[in-house]
Amino acid sequence: MRRRDVLTGAAAAAIAGSARALPAKTLVFGGSVPLTGAAAETGLNVNNGYITAVSYLNELLGGVEIAGEKYRIELKLFDDASDPARATTLIQRQIDDGTDFFLGSFGSNIVLPTAAITERAGKPMVQTGGGADAIFTRGFKYVFGMYPRATRQFVAAAALFKSLQPAPRTYSVIFTNDAFSKAAADGVKLSCNEAGFKLLDTFELPQKPTDVSGVLSSVRAKTPDILVCVMHDQDSLLIARQMIATGTNVKLLFQGLGPQLASFREALGKYADDLMCSTYWDETVPYKDKFFGDSKQFTQYYRSKFTRPIAYHTAGAAACILTYVLAMQQAKSIEPRAVRDALAAADFETFYSRIKFTPQGDGDALLLGGMIGQVEKGKLETVFPVEARTASALYPARAWDVKA
Repeated sequence: MRRRDVLTGAAAAAIAGSARALPAKTLVFGGSVPLTGAAAETGLNVNNGYITAVSYLNELLGGVEIAGEKYRIELKLFDDASDPARATTLIQRQIDDGTDFFLGSFGSNIVLPTAAITERAGKPMVQTGGGADAIFTRGFKYVFGMYPRATRQFVAAAALFKSLQPAPRTYSVIFTNDAFSKAAADGVKLSCNEAGFKLLDTFELPQKPTDVSGVLSSVRAKTPDILVCVMHDQDSLLIARQMIATGTNVKLLFQGLGPQLASFREALGKYADDLMCSTYWDETVPYKDKFFGDSKQFTQYYRSKFTRPIAYHTAGAAACILTYVLAMQQAKSIEPRAVRDALAAADFETFYSRIKFTPQGDGDALLLGGMIGQVEKGKLETVFPVEARTASALYPARAWDVKA
Protein backbone atom coordinates (compact mmCIF):
# COMPACT_ATOMS: atom_id res chain seq x y z
CA MET A 1 0.00 0.00 0.00
CA ARG A 2 1.57 3.27 -1.07
CA ARG A 3 1.50 6.30 1.19
CA ARG A 4 -0.56 8.39 -1.20
CA ASP A 5 -3.31 5.78 -1.11
CA VAL A 6 -4.16 6.64 2.52
CA LEU A 7 -3.97 10.42 2.57
CA THR A 8 -6.66 12.17 4.56
CA GLY A 9 -7.24 15.22 6.74
CA ALA A 10 -4.51 17.83 6.41
CA ALA A 11 -2.64 15.70 3.88
CA ALA A 12 -5.70 15.65 1.62
CA ALA A 13 -5.82 19.44 1.76
CA ALA A 14 -2.16 19.55 0.74
CA ILE A 15 -2.96 17.60 -2.41
CA ALA A 16 -5.27 20.37 -3.50
CA GLY A 17 -2.44 22.86 -3.91
CA SER A 18 -1.20 25.84 -1.97
CA ALA A 19 -3.62 28.16 -0.21
CA ARG A 20 -2.25 31.11 -2.17
CA ALA A 21 -3.76 29.73 -5.38
CA LEU A 22 -7.23 29.20 -3.87
CA PRO A 23 -10.09 31.36 -2.62
CA ALA A 24 -9.76 32.75 0.89
CA LYS A 25 -13.03 31.31 2.24
CA THR A 26 -13.06 27.69 3.35
CA LEU A 27 -15.88 25.16 3.26
CA VAL A 28 -15.22 22.24 5.63
CA PHE A 29 -16.51 18.68 5.29
CA GLY A 30 -15.94 16.46 8.31
CA GLY A 31 -16.33 12.78 8.99
CA SER A 32 -14.45 9.56 9.50
CA VAL A 33 -13.39 6.73 7.21
CA PRO A 34 -12.02 3.25 7.98
CA LEU A 35 -8.42 3.38 6.79
CA THR A 36 -7.53 0.49 9.09
CA GLY A 37 -9.45 -2.44 10.53
CA ALA A 38 -11.93 -4.84 8.93
CA ALA A 39 -13.55 -2.29 6.58
CA ALA A 40 -10.32 -0.69 5.37
CA GLU A 41 -10.27 -2.32 1.93
CA THR A 42 -13.38 -0.44 0.83
CA GLY A 43 -12.84 2.41 3.28
CA LEU A 44 -9.71 3.36 1.35
CA ASN A 45 -11.77 3.54 -1.84
CA VAL A 46 -14.29 5.84 -0.16
CA ASN A 47 -11.50 7.99 1.25
CA ASN A 48 -9.80 8.30 -2.13
CA GLY A 49 -13.06 9.30 -3.78
CA TYR A 50 -13.54 12.16 -1.33
CA ILE A 51 -9.96 13.32 -1.88
CA THR A 52 -10.24 13.08 -5.67
CA ALA A 53 -13.30 15.33 -5.83
CA VAL A 54 -11.89 17.93 -3.45
CA SER A 55 -8.51 17.97 -5.16
CA TYR A 56 -10.13 18.43 -8.56
CA LEU A 57 -12.50 21.19 -7.45
CA ASN A 58 -9.72 23.10 -5.68
CA GLU A 59 -6.78 22.44 -7.95
CA LEU A 60 -8.29 22.48 -11.43
CA LEU A 61 -11.42 24.60 -10.96
CA GLY A 62 -10.06 27.05 -8.41
CA GLY A 63 -12.72 26.22 -5.84
CA VAL A 64 -16.49 26.44 -6.09
CA GLU A 65 -18.85 29.37 -6.22
CA ILE A 66 -21.85 29.49 -3.90
CA ALA A 67 -24.15 32.51 -3.70
CA GLY A 68 -21.55 34.74 -5.33
CA GLU A 69 -18.73 33.68 -3.00
CA LYS A 70 -15.75 31.49 -3.84
CA TYR A 71 -14.83 28.66 -1.48
CA ARG A 72 -11.86 26.36 -1.06
CA ILE A 73 -13.01 22.94 0.17
CA GLU A 74 -11.21 21.34 3.10
CA LEU A 75 -11.57 17.76 4.26
CA LYS A 76 -11.34 16.93 7.95
CA LEU A 77 -11.54 13.16 7.85
CA PHE A 78 -10.17 10.82 10.50
CA ASP A 79 -9.46 7.10 10.60
CA ASP A 80 -12.22 5.44 12.61
CA ALA A 81 -10.37 2.09 12.42
CA SER A 82 -13.66 0.34 11.45
CA ASP A 83 -14.84 0.91 15.04
CA PRO A 84 -18.32 2.43 15.58
CA ALA A 85 -17.44 3.63 19.09
CA ARG A 86 -14.35 5.44 17.86
CA ALA A 87 -16.32 6.91 14.94
CA THR A 88 -19.05 8.34 17.14
CA THR A 89 -16.46 9.95 19.41
CA LEU A 90 -14.73 11.54 16.43
CA ILE A 91 -17.97 12.85 14.92
CA GLN A 92 -19.17 14.35 18.21
CA ARG A 93 -15.81 16.06 18.62
CA GLN A 94 -16.11 17.60 15.15
CA ILE A 95 -19.61 18.84 15.89
CA ASP A 96 -18.35 20.40 19.12
CA ASP A 97 -15.62 22.09 17.07
CA GLY A 98 -18.20 23.67 14.76
CA THR A 99 -18.23 21.43 11.68
CA ASP A 100 -21.53 21.79 9.81
CA PHE A 101 -21.34 19.22 6.99
CA PHE A 102 -20.44 15.54 7.14
CA LEU A 103 -19.41 12.72 4.84
CA GLY A 104 -20.15 9.13 5.78
CA SER A 105 -17.85 6.30 6.75
CA PHE A 106 -18.11 2.81 5.23
CA GLY A 107 -20.36 0.19 6.79
CA SER A 108 -23.90 0.57 8.08
CA ASN A 109 -22.70 -0.34 11.57
CA ILE A 110 -20.72 2.93 11.54
CA VAL A 111 -22.97 5.11 9.40
CA LEU A 112 -26.06 4.46 11.55
CA PRO A 113 -24.71 5.63 14.94
CA THR A 114 -22.78 8.54 13.44
CA ALA A 115 -25.81 9.67 11.45
CA ALA A 116 -27.83 9.64 14.67
CA ILE A 117 -25.32 12.11 16.13
CA THR A 118 -25.33 14.46 13.13
CA GLU A 119 -29.13 14.24 13.02
CA ARG A 120 -29.46 15.39 16.63
CA ALA A 121 -27.15 18.29 15.86
CA GLY A 122 -29.09 19.29 12.73
CA LYS A 123 -26.04 18.76 10.49
CA PRO A 124 -26.39 17.08 7.06
CA MET A 125 -24.56 13.87 6.17
CA VAL A 126 -24.21 12.62 2.59
CA GLN A 127 -22.75 9.13 2.49
CA THR A 128 -21.89 6.26 0.20
CA GLY A 129 -21.15 3.60 2.80
CA GLY A 130 -24.38 2.65 4.55
CA GLY A 131 -27.45 0.98 3.06
CA ALA A 132 -29.15 -0.68 6.03
CA ASP A 133 -32.87 0.05 6.19
CA ALA A 134 -32.50 1.26 9.78
CA ILE A 135 -30.62 4.33 8.54
CA PHE A 136 -33.67 5.39 6.56
CA THR A 137 -36.58 4.22 8.71
CA ARG A 138 -35.92 6.14 11.92
CA GLY A 139 -37.25 9.46 10.73
CA PHE A 140 -33.86 11.06 10.11
CA LYS A 141 -34.12 14.24 8.03
CA TYR A 142 -30.43 15.09 7.59
CA VAL A 143 -28.85 11.87 6.24
CA PHE A 144 -28.76 11.03 2.52
CA GLY A 145 -27.40 7.87 0.91
CA MET A 146 -26.10 7.18 -2.59
CA TYR A 147 -27.86 3.79 -2.78
CA PRO A 148 -31.39 2.53 -2.22
CA ARG A 149 -31.93 1.02 1.22
CA ALA A 150 -30.84 -2.61 1.50
CA THR A 151 -34.26 -4.18 1.01
CA ARG A 152 -34.64 -2.33 -2.31
CA GLN A 153 -31.22 -3.16 -3.74
CA PHE A 154 -31.90 -6.57 -5.27
CA VAL A 155 -34.58 -5.73 -7.83
CA ALA A 156 -32.08 -5.58 -10.72
CA ALA A 157 -30.42 -8.87 -9.80
CA ALA A 158 -33.74 -10.71 -9.65
CA ALA A 159 -34.64 -9.32 -13.06
CA LEU A 160 -31.33 -10.59 -14.45
CA PHE A 161 -31.84 -14.03 -12.90
CA LYS A 162 -35.23 -14.25 -14.60
CA SER A 163 -33.61 -13.59 -17.99
CA LEU A 164 -31.01 -16.38 -17.73
CA GLN A 165 -31.22 -19.53 -19.82
CA PRO A 166 -31.69 -22.32 -18.96
CA ALA A 167 -33.92 -20.65 -16.39
CA PRO A 168 -32.79 -21.07 -12.77
CA ARG A 169 -35.53 -22.13 -10.38
CA THR A 170 -34.12 -22.26 -6.86
CA TYR A 171 -31.93 -20.12 -4.64
CA SER A 172 -30.45 -19.99 -1.15
CA VAL A 173 -29.20 -17.00 0.84
CA ILE A 174 -26.25 -16.60 3.20
CA PHE A 175 -25.88 -13.43 5.25
CA THR A 176 -24.00 -12.19 8.29
CA ASN A 177 -25.53 -10.92 11.52
CA ASP A 178 -25.19 -7.19 10.93
CA ALA A 179 -27.74 -4.51 10.10
CA PHE A 180 -26.92 -4.15 6.42
CA SER A 181 -26.59 -7.85 5.59
CA LYS A 182 -29.77 -8.84 7.43
CA ALA A 183 -31.78 -6.17 5.64
CA ALA A 184 -30.16 -7.04 2.32
CA ALA A 185 -31.11 -10.70 2.80
CA ASP A 186 -34.72 -9.65 3.34
CA GLY A 187 -34.50 -7.71 0.09
CA VAL A 188 -33.09 -10.73 -1.75
CA LYS A 189 -35.96 -12.91 -0.59
CA LEU A 190 -38.58 -10.29 -1.39
CA SER A 191 -37.28 -9.67 -4.92
CA CYS A 192 -36.54 -13.31 -5.79
CA ASN A 193 -39.83 -14.60 -4.44
CA GLU A 194 -41.72 -11.96 -6.41
CA ALA A 195 -39.77 -13.03 -9.52
CA GLY A 196 -40.98 -16.62 -9.02
CA PHE A 197 -37.86 -18.33 -7.62
CA LYS A 198 -38.13 -20.95 -4.87
CA LEU A 199 -36.17 -20.34 -1.67
CA LEU A 200 -34.44 -23.50 -0.42
CA ASP A 201 -32.48 -22.29 2.62
CA THR A 202 -31.48 -19.18 4.55
CA PHE A 203 -28.24 -19.22 6.54
CA GLU A 204 -27.24 -16.62 9.11
CA LEU A 205 -23.54 -16.38 9.96
CA PRO A 206 -21.93 -14.57 12.89
CA GLN A 207 -21.00 -10.96 12.31
CA LYS A 208 -17.36 -11.98 11.85
CA PRO A 209 -17.38 -15.55 10.53
CA THR A 210 -14.20 -17.61 10.49
CA ASP A 211 -15.51 -20.95 9.20
CA VAL A 212 -18.50 -21.72 6.95
CA SER A 213 -17.86 -25.41 6.25
CA GLY A 214 -21.05 -26.52 8.03
CA VAL A 215 -23.19 -24.12 6.03
CA LEU A 216 -21.54 -25.22 2.79
CA SER A 217 -22.27 -28.84 3.63
CA SER A 218 -25.96 -27.89 3.83
CA VAL A 219 -25.69 -26.01 0.54
CA ARG A 220 -24.26 -29.11 -1.17
CA ALA A 221 -27.09 -31.24 0.26
CA LYS A 222 -29.71 -29.29 -1.69
CA THR A 223 -27.60 -27.49 -4.32
CA PRO A 224 -29.61 -24.40 -5.24
CA ASP A 225 -29.29 -23.07 -8.76
CA ILE A 226 -28.25 -19.68 -7.33
CA LEU A 227 -26.41 -19.00 -4.08
CA VAL A 228 -26.70 -15.37 -2.95
CA CYS A 229 -24.25 -14.08 -0.35
CA VAL A 230 -24.95 -10.66 1.15
CA MET A 231 -22.16 -9.53 3.44
CA HIS A 232 -19.03 -7.40 3.35
CA ASP A 233 -16.01 -8.02 1.15
CA GLN A 234 -13.76 -10.09 3.44
CA ASP A 235 -16.62 -12.39 4.43
CA SER A 236 -17.46 -12.92 0.74
CA LEU A 237 -13.83 -13.85 0.15
CA LEU A 238 -13.94 -16.37 3.00
CA ILE A 239 -17.02 -18.06 1.52
CA ALA A 240 -15.58 -18.20 -1.99
CA ARG A 241 -12.32 -19.71 -0.75
CA GLN A 242 -14.10 -22.36 1.33
CA MET A 243 -16.46 -23.18 -1.56
CA ILE A 244 -13.39 -23.81 -3.71
CA ALA A 245 -11.71 -25.91 -1.01
CA THR A 246 -14.81 -28.05 -0.41
CA GLY A 247 -15.89 -28.37 -4.04
CA THR A 248 -19.19 -26.62 -3.38
CA ASN A 249 -20.54 -25.81 -6.85
CA VAL A 250 -23.69 -23.95 -7.84
CA LYS A 251 -24.83 -22.70 -11.24
CA LEU A 252 -24.36 -19.10 -10.10
CA LEU A 253 -22.63 -17.55 -7.10
CA PHE A 254 -23.82 -13.98 -6.52
CA GLN A 255 -21.87 -12.00 -3.91
CA GLY A 256 -23.29 -8.56 -3.17
CA LEU A 257 -19.90 -7.17 -2.19
CA GLY A 258 -16.48 -8.54 -3.04
CA PRO A 259 -15.98 -9.20 -6.77
CA GLN A 260 -16.25 -5.46 -7.52
CA LEU A 261 -12.80 -5.05 -5.91
CA ALA A 262 -9.65 -5.68 -7.92
CA SER A 263 -7.98 -6.99 -4.75
CA PHE A 264 -10.76 -9.58 -4.32
CA ARG A 265 -10.39 -10.76 -7.91
CA GLU A 266 -6.61 -10.92 -7.56
CA ALA A 267 -6.93 -12.94 -4.35
CA LEU A 268 -9.06 -15.59 -6.11
CA GLY A 269 -7.25 -15.52 -9.43
CA LYS A 270 -8.99 -17.61 -12.10
CA TYR A 271 -11.57 -18.77 -9.56
CA ALA A 272 -13.06 -15.27 -9.55
CA ASP A 273 -14.34 -15.74 -13.10
CA ASP A 274 -18.13 -16.13 -13.48
CA LEU A 275 -18.86 -14.60 -10.06
CA MET A 276 -21.57 -11.92 -10.05
CA CYS A 277 -22.01 -8.90 -7.81
CA SER A 278 -23.81 -5.61 -7.47
CA THR A 279 -22.14 -2.57 -8.97
CA TYR A 280 -23.37 1.00 -9.02
CA TRP A 281 -20.98 2.71 -11.39
CA ASP A 282 -18.58 2.08 -14.23
CA GLU A 283 -16.36 4.48 -16.14
CA THR A 284 -18.49 3.83 -19.23
CA VAL A 285 -21.78 5.14 -17.76
CA PRO A 286 -23.22 7.98 -19.87
CA TYR A 287 -23.85 10.62 -17.17
CA LYS A 288 -22.30 14.08 -17.30
CA ASP A 289 -21.82 17.07 -15.03
CA LYS A 290 -20.32 20.57 -15.11
CA PHE A 291 -17.39 19.57 -12.91
CA PHE A 292 -15.71 16.44 -14.26
CA GLY A 293 -17.57 16.34 -17.54
CA ASP A 294 -18.03 12.57 -17.55
CA SER A 295 -16.89 9.36 -15.90
CA LYS A 296 -13.90 8.89 -18.17
CA GLN A 297 -12.52 12.27 -17.18
CA PHE A 298 -13.12 11.49 -13.52
CA THR A 299 -11.31 8.17 -13.93
CA GLN A 300 -8.41 9.78 -15.75
CA TYR A 301 -7.96 12.37 -13.02
CA TYR A 302 -8.24 9.75 -10.26
CA ARG A 303 -5.50 7.68 -11.88
CA SER A 304 -3.26 10.72 -12.04
CA LYS A 305 -3.43 10.86 -8.22
CA PHE A 306 -3.64 7.23 -7.10
CA THR A 307 -2.30 3.84 -8.11
CA ARG A 308 -5.02 2.02 -6.19
CA PRO A 309 -7.56 0.46 -8.61
CA ILE A 310 -10.77 2.45 -8.94
CA ALA A 311 -14.07 1.04 -7.63
CA TYR A 312 -17.68 2.19 -7.58
CA HIS A 313 -17.34 3.31 -3.96
CA THR A 314 -14.63 5.71 -5.14
CA ALA A 315 -16.99 7.31 -7.64
CA GLY A 316 -19.88 7.31 -5.16
CA ALA A 317 -17.75 9.12 -2.58
CA ALA A 318 -16.71 11.77 -5.10
CA ALA A 319 -20.37 12.19 -6.03
CA CYS A 320 -21.16 12.95 -2.37
CA ILE A 321 -18.95 16.05 -2.63
CA LEU A 322 -20.52 17.14 -5.93
CA THR A 323 -24.00 16.56 -4.51
CA TYR A 324 -23.22 18.85 -1.60
CA VAL A 325 -21.89 21.58 -3.90
CA LEU A 326 -24.87 21.37 -6.25
CA ALA A 327 -27.28 21.52 -3.31
CA MET A 328 -25.48 24.54 -1.87
CA GLN A 329 -25.56 26.28 -5.23
CA GLN A 330 -29.25 25.54 -5.55
CA ALA A 331 -29.91 26.79 -2.02
CA LYS A 332 -27.59 29.79 -2.53
CA SER A 333 -26.52 29.16 1.03
CA ILE A 334 -24.14 27.19 3.27
CA GLU A 335 -26.57 27.28 6.18
CA PRO A 336 -27.11 23.63 7.25
CA ARG A 337 -30.92 23.68 7.22
CA ALA A 338 -31.08 25.33 3.79
CA VAL A 339 -28.57 22.81 2.42
CA ARG A 340 -30.54 19.96 3.95
CA ASP A 341 -33.71 21.17 2.21
CA ALA A 342 -31.89 21.42 -1.12
CA LEU A 343 -30.54 17.88 -0.70
CA ALA A 344 -34.05 16.60 0.00
CA ALA A 345 -35.22 18.22 -3.26
CA ALA A 346 -32.16 17.14 -5.28
CA ASP A 347 -32.75 16.10 -8.87
CA PHE A 348 -29.58 16.70 -10.84
CA GLU A 349 -26.99 14.80 -12.82
CA THR A 350 -23.40 14.03 -11.86
CA PHE A 351 -20.82 11.90 -13.67
CA TYR A 352 -21.81 9.12 -11.24
CA SER A 353 -25.56 9.07 -11.79
CA ARG A 354 -28.65 11.21 -11.64
CA ILE A 355 -29.01 12.13 -7.97
CA LYS A 356 -32.41 11.92 -6.35
CA PHE A 357 -33.37 10.79 -2.85
CA THR A 358 -36.54 9.32 -1.39
CA PRO A 359 -38.35 11.28 1.34
CA GLN A 360 -36.51 9.06 3.83
CA GLY A 361 -33.10 9.93 2.39
CA ASP A 362 -31.99 6.77 0.59
CA GLY A 363 -31.24 6.76 -3.13
CA ASP A 364 -34.08 6.57 -5.60
CA ALA A 365 -34.49 2.86 -6.43
CA LEU A 366 -34.54 3.46 -10.18
CA LEU A 367 -32.06 6.33 -10.60
CA LEU A 368 -29.55 5.16 -7.98
CA GLY A 369 -30.32 1.45 -8.13
CA GLY A 370 -27.62 -1.03 -9.04
CA MET A 371 -26.21 -2.61 -12.14
CA ILE A 372 -24.98 -6.20 -12.14
CA GLY A 373 -21.36 -7.05 -12.76
CA GLN A 374 -19.76 -10.38 -13.60
CA VAL A 375 -16.08 -11.29 -13.59
CA GLU A 376 -15.02 -12.40 -17.06
CA LYS A 377 -11.34 -13.16 -17.74
CA GLY A 378 -10.41 -11.35 -14.54
CA LYS A 379 -12.24 -8.14 -15.43
CA LEU A 380 -15.50 -6.93 -13.97
CA GLU A 381 -17.97 -6.50 -16.84
CA THR A 382 -21.42 -4.94 -16.62
CA VAL A 383 -23.98 -7.58 -17.68
CA PHE A 384 -27.22 -5.84 -16.64
CA PRO A 385 -29.17 -3.77 -17.53
CA VAL A 386 -28.95 -4.45 -21.25
CA GLU A 387 -28.52 -0.79 -22.21
CA ALA A 388 -25.44 -0.48 -19.98
CA ARG A 389 -23.82 -3.87 -20.45
CA THR A 390 -20.27 -4.32 -21.61
CA ALA A 391 -20.58 -8.12 -21.94
CA SER A 392 -23.23 -10.82 -21.93
CA ALA A 393 -23.94 -12.78 -18.76
CA LEU A 394 -22.28 -16.19 -18.51
CA TYR A 395 -24.59 -18.90 -17.08
CA PRO A 396 -24.31 -21.52 -15.77
CA ALA A 397 -20.95 -20.89 -14.12
CA ARG A 398 -18.14 -23.37 -14.60
CA ALA A 399 -17.27 -25.71 -11.74
CA TRP A 400 -14.28 -24.71 -9.61
CA ASP A 401 -12.13 -27.60 -10.85
CA VAL A 402 -12.75 -26.57 -14.46
CA LYS A 403 -11.41 -23.07 -13.72
CA ALA A 404 -8.25 -24.36 -12.05
